[in-house]
Amino acid sequence: MSVLEQIVADTRHAVSVRQTSFSLHDLVAAGDARRSAGDHRSFTDALRSAGPGQVAVIAEHKRASPSAGVIREDLTLSQVVTAYERGGASALSILTEPTRFAGSLTDLMSARGASSLPILRKDFIVEGYQVYEAYAAGADAILLIVAALSPQELAALYQLATGLDLDVLVEVHDREELTVALEVGVPMIGINNRNLATLAVDLRTTFELLPGIPADTIKVAESGFSTRAQLAELAAAGVDAVLIGEALMRSADLEAACRELSA
Repeated sequence: MSVLEQIVADTRHAVSVRQTSFSLHDLVAAGDARRSAGDHRSFTDALRSAGPGQVAVIAEHKRASPSAGVIREDLTLSQVVTAYERGGASALSILTEPTRFAGSLTDLMSARGASSLPILRKDFIVEGYQVYEAYAAGADAILLIVAALSPQELAALYQLATGLDLDVLVEVHDREELTVALEVGVPMIGINNRNLATLAVDLRTTFELLPGIPADTIKVAESGFSTRAQLAELAAAGVDAVLIGEALMRSADLEAACRELSA
Protein backbone atom coordinates (compact mmCIF):
# COMPACT_ATOMS: atom_id res chain seq x y z
CA MET A 1 0.00 0.00 0.00
CA SER A 2 1.40 3.42 -1.00
CA VAL A 3 1.67 6.38 1.36
CA LEU A 4 -1.35 7.98 -0.30
CA GLU A 5 -3.44 4.82 -0.13
CA GLN A 6 -2.70 4.48 3.58
CA ILE A 7 -3.58 8.13 4.23
CA VAL A 8 -6.87 7.77 2.35
CA ALA A 9 -7.78 4.62 4.28
CA ASP A 10 -6.96 6.31 7.59
CA THR A 11 -8.93 9.39 6.57
CA ARG A 12 -12.06 7.40 5.74
CA HIS A 13 -11.87 5.71 9.14
CA ALA A 14 -11.36 9.03 10.95
CA VAL A 15 -14.34 10.57 9.15
CA SER A 16 -16.56 7.64 10.16
CA VAL A 17 -15.55 8.21 13.78
CA ARG A 18 -16.22 11.97 13.64
CA GLN A 19 -19.67 11.39 12.21
CA THR A 20 -20.69 9.58 15.37
CA SER A 21 -20.01 12.65 17.52
CA PHE A 22 -21.00 15.50 15.17
CA SER A 23 -23.79 14.74 12.74
CA LEU A 24 -24.06 15.85 9.14
CA HIS A 25 -27.26 17.68 10.15
CA ASP A 26 -25.27 19.76 12.64
CA LEU A 27 -22.63 20.58 10.02
CA VAL A 28 -25.28 21.68 7.52
CA ALA A 29 -26.85 23.91 10.18
CA ALA A 30 -23.47 25.49 10.95
CA GLY A 31 -22.91 26.07 7.25
CA ASP A 32 -26.35 27.65 6.87
CA ALA A 33 -25.49 30.06 9.69
CA ARG A 34 -22.29 31.04 7.92
CA ARG A 35 -24.15 31.57 4.64
CA SER A 36 -26.76 33.73 6.34
CA ALA A 37 -23.97 35.89 7.76
CA GLY A 38 -22.59 36.46 4.24
CA ASP A 39 -19.16 35.26 5.31
CA HIS A 40 -17.48 34.64 1.95
CA ARG A 41 -14.04 35.43 0.55
CA SER A 42 -13.24 34.51 -3.04
CA PHE A 43 -10.17 32.30 -3.25
CA THR A 44 -10.12 32.41 -7.06
CA ASP A 45 -10.36 36.21 -7.17
CA ALA A 46 -7.42 36.43 -4.78
CA LEU A 47 -5.28 34.28 -7.08
CA ARG A 48 -6.09 36.53 -10.02
CA SER A 49 -4.96 39.60 -8.10
CA ALA A 50 -1.23 39.37 -8.75
CA GLY A 51 0.25 42.09 -10.96
CA PRO A 52 1.73 41.60 -14.43
CA GLY A 53 4.67 39.23 -14.44
CA GLN A 54 3.89 37.97 -10.92
CA VAL A 55 2.32 34.93 -9.35
CA ALA A 56 0.02 35.05 -6.33
CA VAL A 57 1.44 33.42 -3.22
CA ILE A 58 -0.69 30.92 -1.29
CA ALA A 59 1.16 30.79 2.03
CA GLU A 60 0.72 27.56 3.95
CA HIS A 61 0.62 26.81 7.65
CA LYS A 62 2.33 23.43 7.94
CA ARG A 63 3.69 22.07 11.22
CA ALA A 64 4.91 18.72 9.89
CA SER A 65 4.82 16.38 6.91
CA PRO A 66 5.60 12.72 6.14
CA SER A 67 8.63 13.72 4.07
CA ALA A 68 10.10 16.40 6.37
CA GLY A 69 8.94 15.37 9.85
CA VAL A 70 8.42 18.24 12.30
CA ILE A 71 8.90 21.56 10.50
CA ARG A 72 8.14 24.17 13.14
CA GLU A 73 6.65 24.28 16.63
CA ASP A 74 7.75 27.61 18.14
CA LEU A 75 5.05 29.86 16.63
CA THR A 76 1.30 29.93 17.15
CA LEU A 77 -0.97 29.62 14.15
CA SER A 78 -2.08 33.22 14.64
CA GLN A 79 1.53 34.44 14.55
CA VAL A 80 2.12 32.53 11.31
CA VAL A 81 -0.96 33.61 9.35
CA THR A 82 -0.80 37.26 10.42
CA ALA A 83 2.86 37.35 9.35
CA TYR A 84 1.85 35.93 5.99
CA GLU A 85 -0.87 38.54 5.57
CA ARG A 86 1.48 41.39 6.47
CA GLY A 87 4.00 39.91 4.03
CA GLY A 88 1.62 40.21 1.10
CA ALA A 89 0.31 36.67 0.66
CA SER A 90 -2.79 36.50 -1.55
CA ALA A 91 -4.35 33.54 0.25
CA LEU A 92 -3.73 30.98 2.98
CA SER A 93 -3.52 27.20 2.95
CA ILE A 94 -4.20 25.49 6.27
CA LEU A 95 -3.27 21.83 6.78
CA THR A 96 -6.04 20.08 8.71
CA GLU A 97 -4.85 16.46 8.47
CA PRO A 98 -3.97 15.46 12.06
CA THR A 99 -1.90 12.28 11.96
CA ARG A 100 0.90 13.08 9.54
CA PHE A 101 0.66 16.87 9.25
CA ALA A 102 -0.30 17.77 12.84
CA GLY A 103 -3.21 19.90 11.63
CA SER A 104 -6.84 20.23 12.66
CA LEU A 105 -10.12 21.94 11.87
CA THR A 106 -9.43 24.08 14.92
CA ASP A 107 -6.45 25.46 13.01
CA LEU A 108 -8.76 26.38 10.15
CA MET A 109 -11.18 28.16 12.45
CA SER A 110 -8.33 29.97 14.20
CA ALA A 111 -6.94 31.14 10.87
CA ARG A 112 -10.38 32.43 9.91
CA GLY A 113 -10.47 34.57 13.02
CA ALA A 114 -6.89 35.82 12.73
CA SER A 115 -6.70 36.78 9.05
CA SER A 116 -8.86 38.43 6.41
CA LEU A 117 -7.33 36.35 3.59
CA PRO A 118 -9.30 33.60 1.82
CA ILE A 119 -8.45 30.13 3.11
CA LEU A 120 -7.90 26.76 1.45
CA ARG A 121 -8.56 23.67 3.53
CA LYS A 122 -5.59 21.44 2.68
CA ASP A 123 -6.46 17.84 3.46
CA PHE A 124 -7.22 14.49 1.89
CA ILE A 125 -10.90 15.06 1.18
CA VAL A 126 -12.57 11.82 0.14
CA GLU A 127 -16.03 12.06 1.73
CA GLY A 128 -18.86 14.56 1.36
CA TYR A 129 -18.90 14.99 5.13
CA GLN A 130 -15.47 16.66 4.89
CA VAL A 131 -16.79 19.20 2.40
CA TYR A 132 -19.52 20.23 4.83
CA GLU A 133 -16.88 20.32 7.59
CA ALA A 134 -14.71 22.64 5.55
CA TYR A 135 -17.52 25.08 4.87
CA ALA A 136 -18.77 25.07 8.46
CA ALA A 137 -15.23 25.64 9.80
CA GLY A 138 -14.63 28.68 7.59
CA ALA A 139 -12.84 27.44 4.47
CA ASP A 140 -13.30 29.38 1.23
CA ALA A 141 -11.80 26.61 -0.90
CA ILE A 142 -10.95 22.93 -0.62
CA LEU A 143 -8.33 20.70 -2.20
CA LEU A 144 -9.41 17.65 -4.17
CA ILE A 145 -6.59 15.28 -5.12
CA VAL A 146 -7.25 13.33 -8.32
CA ALA A 147 -4.91 10.52 -7.22
CA ALA A 148 -7.02 9.94 -4.11
CA LEU A 149 -10.38 9.73 -5.87
CA SER A 150 -12.18 7.91 -8.65
CA PRO A 151 -13.38 10.17 -11.50
CA GLN A 152 -16.92 9.72 -10.21
CA GLU A 153 -15.94 10.70 -6.67
CA LEU A 154 -14.04 13.73 -7.94
CA ALA A 155 -17.03 14.96 -9.95
CA ALA A 156 -19.46 14.42 -7.06
CA LEU A 157 -17.29 16.17 -4.47
CA TYR A 158 -16.60 19.02 -6.88
CA GLN A 159 -20.32 19.55 -7.47
CA LEU A 160 -21.04 19.40 -3.74
CA ALA A 161 -18.36 21.96 -2.95
CA THR A 162 -19.35 24.43 -5.64
CA GLY A 163 -22.95 24.12 -4.49
CA LEU A 164 -21.77 25.41 -1.12
CA ASP A 165 -19.93 28.34 -2.78
CA LEU A 166 -16.56 26.76 -2.07
CA ASP A 167 -13.84 27.18 -4.66
CA VAL A 168 -12.03 23.95 -5.53
CA LEU A 169 -8.34 23.45 -6.24
CA VAL A 170 -8.07 20.15 -8.12
CA GLU A 171 -4.60 18.65 -7.80
CA VAL A 172 -2.85 16.57 -10.45
CA HIS A 173 0.69 15.27 -10.84
CA ASP A 174 0.70 13.53 -14.22
CA ARG A 175 -1.00 13.70 -17.62
CA GLU A 176 -3.54 10.98 -16.86
CA GLU A 177 -4.74 12.85 -13.77
CA LEU A 178 -4.84 16.10 -15.73
CA THR A 179 -7.13 14.44 -18.29
CA VAL A 180 -9.50 13.40 -15.50
CA ALA A 181 -9.57 16.94 -14.06
CA LEU A 182 -10.23 18.50 -17.46
CA GLU A 183 -13.08 16.08 -18.13
CA VAL A 184 -14.78 17.33 -14.94
CA GLY A 185 -14.38 20.86 -16.28
CA VAL A 186 -12.74 22.42 -13.24
CA PRO A 187 -11.65 26.10 -13.46
CA MET A 188 -8.60 25.80 -11.16
CA ILE A 189 -5.87 23.15 -11.34
CA GLY A 190 -2.92 22.62 -9.03
CA ILE A 191 0.14 20.84 -10.37
CA ASN A 192 1.88 19.02 -7.54
CA ASN A 193 5.55 18.35 -8.19
CA ARG A 194 5.55 15.81 -5.37
CA ASN A 195 4.68 12.25 -6.34
CA LEU A 196 2.26 11.19 -3.61
CA ALA A 197 3.19 7.53 -4.01
CA THR A 198 6.93 8.02 -3.51
CA LEU A 199 7.05 11.58 -2.00
CA ALA A 200 9.82 12.50 -4.48
CA VAL A 201 9.74 16.06 -5.88
CA ASP A 202 10.43 16.90 -9.53
CA LEU A 203 10.03 20.59 -10.46
CA ARG A 204 9.85 19.67 -14.14
CA THR A 205 6.33 18.33 -13.57
CA THR A 206 4.81 21.82 -13.54
CA PHE A 207 6.39 22.82 -16.83
CA GLU A 208 5.56 19.49 -18.48
CA LEU A 209 1.86 19.70 -17.63
CA LEU A 210 1.24 23.43 -18.17
CA PRO A 211 0.81 23.23 -21.98
CA GLY A 212 -2.12 20.83 -21.54
CA ILE A 213 -4.14 23.24 -19.36
CA PRO A 214 -6.57 25.67 -21.05
CA ALA A 215 -5.55 29.33 -20.98
CA ASP A 216 -8.60 30.41 -18.95
CA THR A 217 -7.95 27.86 -16.18
CA ILE A 218 -6.26 29.14 -13.02
CA LYS A 219 -2.93 27.33 -12.74
CA VAL A 220 -1.31 26.73 -9.35
CA ALA A 221 2.19 25.30 -8.88
CA GLU A 222 2.73 23.21 -5.74
CA SER A 223 5.78 21.78 -3.94
CA GLY A 224 9.46 22.62 -4.22
CA PHE A 225 9.43 26.31 -5.15
CA SER A 226 11.07 28.77 -2.78
CA THR A 227 12.88 31.63 -4.59
CA ARG A 228 12.00 34.82 -6.46
CA ALA A 229 13.82 33.53 -9.52
CA GLN A 230 11.69 30.39 -9.57
CA LEU A 231 8.50 32.43 -9.21
CA ALA A 232 9.55 34.69 -12.08
CA GLU A 233 10.05 31.60 -14.23
CA LEU A 234 6.62 30.32 -13.25
CA ALA A 235 5.01 33.65 -14.11
CA ALA A 236 6.69 33.67 -17.51
CA ALA A 237 5.38 30.15 -18.15
CA GLY A 238 1.78 31.19 -17.41
CA VAL A 239 1.35 30.05 -13.79
CA ASP A 240 -1.12 32.18 -11.81
CA ALA A 241 -0.23 31.17 -8.25
CA VAL A 242 2.22 29.13 -6.22
CA LEU A 243 1.56 27.30 -2.97
CA ILE A 244 4.51 27.51 -0.59
CA GLY A 245 4.62 25.87 2.82
CA GLU A 246 7.85 24.40 4.15
CA ALA A 247 10.16 27.08 2.72
CA LEU A 248 8.16 29.81 4.44
CA MET A 249 7.61 27.90 7.69
CA ARG A 250 11.36 27.38 8.09
CA SER A 251 12.17 31.06 7.59
CA ALA A 252 13.53 33.01 10.55
CA ASP A 253 11.27 35.93 9.60
CA LEU A 254 8.04 34.70 8.00
CA GLU A 255 6.78 38.16 7.11
CA ALA A 256 10.02 39.15 5.36
CA ALA A 257 10.24 35.81 3.55
CA CYS A 258 6.68 36.13 2.32
CA ARG A 259 7.20 39.74 1.25
CA GLU A 260 10.29 38.75 -0.71
CA LEU A 261 8.23 36.23 -2.71
CA SER A 262 5.08 38.33 -3.01
CA ALA A 263 6.72 41.59 -4.14
